[in-house]
Formats: sequence, structure tokens, C-alpha cells
Amino acid sequence: MATFVVLMGMQGAGKGTQAEALAESLHLPHVTSGGMFRSHIENKTPLGLEAQQYLDKGLLVPDELTIRMIKERVSQPDAVNGVILDGFPRNVPQAQALDGLLNVTIVPYLVINKDVAMERLGGRMVCSKNDQHNGGYNKNDPERSPKVEGVCDVCGATLIVRKDDTPEAIKKRIELYETETTPVLNYYREKGLLKEINAEQPVEAVSADLTNAIQARAV
Repeated sequence: MATFVVLMGMQGAGKGTQAEALAESLHLPHVTSGGMFRSHIENKTPLGLEAQQYLDKGLLVPDELTIRMIKERVSQPDAVNGVILDGFPRNVPQAQALDGLLNVTIVPYLVINKDVAMERLGGRMVCSKNDQHNGGYNKNDPERSPKVEGVCDVCGATLIVRKDDTPEAIKKRIELYETETTPVLNYYREKGLLKEINAEQPVEAVSADLTNAIQARAV
């Protein structure tokens, strides 16, 4: 039976880190909405060209187009056994549309206190020279600190704080996330698919809880 996981959690909960770990341990593709958009746009697919028209005008990509991209992605051979969805669905209509495409196995929700999330996000640092070298550096987390303070492990360039990781920007992102996703969480809670996971634990403990929850639901 295919395993379709919808991973949810506010910024700072470690969703990206956990999604990658799950994808590797479960041998499933990690599908992010942002990565999906970039792939279609870079490859100039019909869906990508259509999405680019909205982005060029500063508009949000319509749900209908996003759903078509998801449908195309989950129909690919590497998704026959399931996927880890990250960043989708963002609203209830998208969640309802997803129900028409596949049978969601479980919706793990990485729960984290807003203050803890803000502290984590405020400590994030990125390579100033190469976006591909950003391995989740965080000066506030010993497990994710660079080998040399302020220096990229890969190329030795200076690590910097992103402009959108200022306290004001972080607060706005978290508030927006709560506004957008609370209805989605309630939707999946009512369907009995939501499973809350304590995301304030060490990374390995969160991974273990996630894996156990998914395995229990997938049997």
C-alpha cells in the first residue's frame, strides 16, 4: 500500500530537515511546492509557462494550477509507493482537491511554541556565496552549528542572516502560517488523520516519533 504523508509545521519546526530524513528512510520522494514550481518553470513545461505568467504579474499561482502540478507529480513512477508532501496543501480547497488524487495516509503536525520557533529562525545562517551550501546552519542550535563559527563548512565563505529572518519578518511569517493553516489542520483533525509530534525534542527523537507514527498508520 502506498504511503502518502502530508507533513505540516510552522517555520522553525524543522519540517524540511525531517522531510528529507523521512524521504531517505522510507525511500519516498520529498515533494515541496516550491521545488515543484521551480522545476516546471526552469524546464519551461506547459504548466511552468502558465505559472510564470502569474508570477511575472506578482500574482499567486491559482489553486487549480497548483493542483494540476501535484497531480502530474504524484503520477510519476517514483511516487508509485507514495510521497512526502511538504508545503501542500496550504488551504482547505487544496486539501479537498488532494483527496481526489490520492488517499492521504497520515498528516504529522510538528508542534512548536512560537517563541521557540522565533529563536530557531533568528539563529539561521546561510552561505553568502552559494545557495546550495546551506545545510541548515543555526547558531542557536549546537547540532546545526558550523564547524567554524560564522564560516560555511563547504566553501569557507562567510555565513549571513537572511533578510527575511529579522524578528519582524519572522513574526509576520508565523502569524500568516497560523492564519492560513489552522483550517487545514482542523480539516485533517476531523478526518482523524492529524498526528501531533513534539518538534521541540532533539532532531533524532522527532525523527523517531515521526517514523513510528507513519509506520503505525501505514500497516
